[in-house]
Amino acid sequence: MKLQQLRYLLAIADNDLNITAASEKLYTSQPGVSKQLKLLEEELGLRLFSRNGKSLDGITYAGNLVLEKAASIMHEVDNIKQLAHELQNEQEGSLSIGTTHTQARYVLPDILQAFRKRYPDVKLNLHQGTSEQISEMMKNGLIDFAIASSTGAKSNDTVSLPCYHWDRAILMPQDHPLAKLDDIELSDLAQYPIITYVFSQNGKSSFRDAFAKEGLTPNIAITARDADVIKTYVRKGLGIGIAASMAYDPDLDDDLVAISTHDILPSCTTWLGFREEQYVRSYMYDFIEMVAPHLDRSTVNTAIHEYRRTGQINSIKEHSLPYKLIERPTGKNKVAA
Repeated sequence: MKLQQLRYLLAIADNDLNITAASEKLYTSQPGVSKQLKLLEEELGLRLFSRNGKSLDGITYAGNLVLEKAASIMHEVDNIKQLAHELQNEQEGSLSIGTTHTQARYVLPDILQAFRKRYPDVKLNLHQGTSEQISEMMKNGLIDFAIASSTGAKSNDTVSLPCYHWDRAILMPQDHPLAKLDDIELSDLAQYPIITYVFSQNGKSSFRDAFAKEGLTPNIAITARDADVIKTYVRKGLGIGIAASMAYDPDLDDDLVAISTHDILPSCTTWLGFREEQYVRSYMYDFIEMVAPHLDRSTVNTAIHEYRRTGQINSIKEHSLPYKLIERPTGKNKVAA
């Protein structure tokens, strides 16, 4: 069996079983296509097309199954050709990233700007979604990298690399009663309507768990997918906001008070994940290191090999990760920025 025969087979199907039309599309002779079809059927021992005299008038059941496989094989052939082209041109290619609004809005802009400057011929595709949506994108092969702070980037079937920690901030108008307190506890937050991020569908929430440990239930008034919406509703007086502290801009948000939750809520961890079989190209290694400087090529390769051997990554310790774009607070109620 030859790839040429599969290519001829697909061309016949695509041209309404007209061998003459197929041969013209293939820039070859009609007798040559007919001969290769006959040889393929003889090798397989199957009739792929029904015939009316010398003309083809239908695709057999076996023919449909073979056509499906042939299309898949030729698609992979095209992928291999593309891979070979990319390997010969390490400055060219594409990178598809699935991430949340918080990462796309507050972390990635400077990184992508620097990446584009270094690799102007690499096409970037940015897909935003919830953690669950990002996980589905990864499973379906729609993205190369997932960057998220929960299950979207960290799951059992991906190589998941911890990048950095970040804290939440309590956002409120300057005249809010909580802004006058020297210390804010979870019991204080529980007294007010809270506007925060949409919770994961899997039910896991370190935010809710923190309240539950204190025997408290937060009054979640509104949930939203991005911090800009949360800040808007805080300004409307609909509640206090709990959002990523990196979303607070002292210049643009000077009408709000932002107080770190470092001492009352657990820090979040952002992960970068990719499929085990992902071929990591040179510019992809550079992108990972731009996101998290401690994840150089050697560290990433060690993590990949470790994951392939054990299904886990223990060589990168979460407790040693840096804090991203925020100053780690040293005491309660330090303004996050």
